Amino acid sequence: MKNLFEDYEKAILDKKESLNFRSLQPVDIAGKYVFKSGKRLLNLSSNDYLGISTKDSIRQEFLNGYKKPLSVPSARLLCANTSSYEKLEELLKNKFNKEAALLFNSGYHANVGIYSALAKKGDVVFCDRLNHASIIDGIHLGGADLIPFKHANYEDLESKLIRYSKKYANVIISTEALFSMDGDFCDIKKLVELKEKYGAILIVDEAHSFGVYGGGLGFCAQEGMLDKVDLIMATFGKAVGSYGAFCVGCKVLIDYLINFSRSFIFSTVFPQISAEFAYFVLQNYIFSSDKFQNKLLKLTDIVHKRLCGLNILGSSYIVPVVLGENQKALELSKMLMDKGFYCLPIRYPTVAKNSARLRISLSAAIEQADLESLFALLLNTK
Repeated sequence: MKNLFEDYEKAILDKKESLNFRSLQPVDIAGKYVFKSGKRLLNLSSNDYLGISTKDSIRQEFLNGYKKPLSVPSARLLCANTSSYEKLEELLKNKFNKEAALLFNSGYHANVGIYSALAKKGDVVFCDRLNHASIIDGIHLGGADLIPFKHANYEDLESKLIRYSKKYANVIISTEALFSMDGDFCDIKKLVELKEKYGAILIVDEAHSFGVYGGGLGFCAQEGMLDKVDLIMATFGKAVGSYGAFCVGCKVLIDYLINFSRSFIFSTVFPQISAEFAYFVLQNYIFSSDKFQNKLLKLTDIVHKRLCGLNILGSSYIVPVVLGENQKALELSKMLMDKGFYCLPIRYPTVAKNSARLRISLSAAIEQADLESLFALLLNTK
């Protein structure tokens, strides 16, 4: 009899042989540290950029006033459209100065739902080659043609807009604001120029920049381009320290998503306590203060200056040290763990083949003194 799982076993073996195999690693988190097998490690692999999720004082302040059910076990279109979700959407709509906002269960749910609904057969999405997998998956699900352009290469994008855009009913340009694995930014002003020149819809993923830049609104706000971007997506599961995601835009797009986005329509809504915590953090710690943001950005500048000379991409608090070979990334990650740093290797397919790296993810919870021995270790590996 045929081994029913033969193909899957071969795929796993291939992963192991290419040093791309992954497994879940049990950890406990306490503040800026991870505890793994009883050993305390400085956490350099989290997306908790402002250090909010582990701050006992913020959590306790919120919980002291929280009296609602933890969750609402229903889709929002049935009986889960409570005031917790409504007021969060209202806050986001007003802060972004957009006509409407819509919550999703995660960044992945948001991108899959947005692109599969808006980008249908007969449409085209011009997509930065380093866009997140959730964007790619959403485009494929919707049936639109996907035309990638070289990362942050807007001459390449324009040449493809000239060549192809007139063949399609709807043209969408898609980019991340801050790219999650390279730590660099898009040129949002150039993208707006091209969007207007060629009559395209511009969608920007601010998952890794929301909460930090532009008074907390993200990179588009910092660059003065909020009113020029048609749809902005961002998450609460990174700088905000909560869970869930959202998009903001004009009312026609939000109404369309409510009616055609399957990941919104057919999902039980994310926990009500997460929506309330996101609202609490945004109101009290992100939109009303820049204390955590300033600390993070100062630390970012120090790290880039101290690690000058290494093969580091970008200029943000996402600091990728590119090593190339999987073996090198695995070995350096293990060495850092032995020395007290939790910094995981990033390999294909998360990044391109032969561009394996360590992705140092900074947080406002970390002090410069925490990193002094890390600087020495990394510079000695040159």
